[in-house]
Amino acid sequence: MTTDPVFRTLLYRYFFFGWLFKDVNRGSVFERAAAWRHNQAQAQWLPTYMRRWLSIGLFLCLLGWLIELAWNAPGLSALFYVPGALSVPVNAVIGAIWVGLKALPGPL
Repeated sequence: MTTDPVFRTLLYRYFFFGWLFKDVNRGSVFERAAAWRHNQAQAQWLPTYMRRWLSIGLFLCLLGWLIELAWNAPGLSALFYVPGALSVPVNAVIGAIWVGLKALPGPL
């Protein structure tokens, strides 16, 4: 049984936003400036990714809490707590990128 590559691509793009942005360290001065403007325009989608990571993190923590409450199985609940807690630094990074793209001046 093979996994559909289209589904994997869509799942990847649903949670990770790197495909939206261009590299501002390549090309001429004009190409870098155009890439910066493109990245600033694409920054509008970063709050959407933050909401996705926040919701999946809350869902996983809730699931871990329910498992711990119902079965008193801290080892099993840790399988849900840890990925849920990892959504916090992911949101911090996304927030820093968003603020940086909104507040910082473009490349020289």
